[in-house]
Amino acid sequence: MNPPRAIAHPSQEGKYLKNPLLGGAGGLSEVIAKVRCTLISFALEELIRTRKKRNLLDLSGQIQFSTDYDYKALRTNRNVSD
Repeated sequence: MNPPRAIAHPSQEGKYLKNPLLGGAGGLSEVIAKVRCTLISFALEELIRTRKKRNLLDLSGQIQFSTDYDYKALRTNRNVSD
């Protein structure tokens, strides 16, 4: 059975999500989820955050810095405007 695209009512979410899965996620998260919607929202936020991080990691090794780039000088002159 395929789950619907959207859950019509929060009380119906248990039909499509496995209770052990929700319990395990609730035990691992810092969020105390008394309401499943809170846990689901938290999980979706984490998914989005990790996918964005993964996209940034894909850029590793693709950025070429100029030979005269001095990151240490930029650290000491943070408050100086050109």
